[in-house]
Amino acid sequence: MHRDDPGDRDEAVTTKRYLRAAVVAASVIGLGVSIYLTFVHFSAAQLVCSASGTIDCERVLGSGYGVIAGTAVPTSAAGLAWFLIAGALALLRNRRAQVAWSVAGLLTVVYLVFVEIVQLGAICIWCTVAHAMVVVIFLLTVTVRDGDA
Repeated sequence: MHRDDPGDRDEAVTTKRYLRAAVVAASVIGLGVSIYLTFVHFSAAQLVCSASGTIDCERVLGSGYGVIAGTAVPTSAAGLAWFLIAGALALLRNRRAQVAWSVAGLLTVVYLVFVEIVQLGAICIWCTVAHAMVVVIFLLTVTVRDGDA
């Protein structure tokens, strides 16, 4: 098929639609994790996670890195905002902003994973799910080229 073939355009539009839906789905998953972690933080509810060994959510979330510097606001609240905006940008089809937002999210995840592994020596499985959703959103976002529909 040639680039000007209407079948190519239809396929590209369908692919873009599926990728956008996948970004929204990943945003919803990340939003769910962020809501749960924010709820646990403010309600002092019992966290459903291992509390010993390498997988230790309490060590990660209870550390100084578990809150936004200088505040009592959990980093999960920032995640909540990030996933809301990522989903909205996908729905609004603002590709340029989505790419920039995804890069910012990816850089943040790299930093947070470094903190978990190197600084704290523990991994929060809930955080890992949220981090994975940021990576998925980034990969889906950069998969679609501007000319693909």
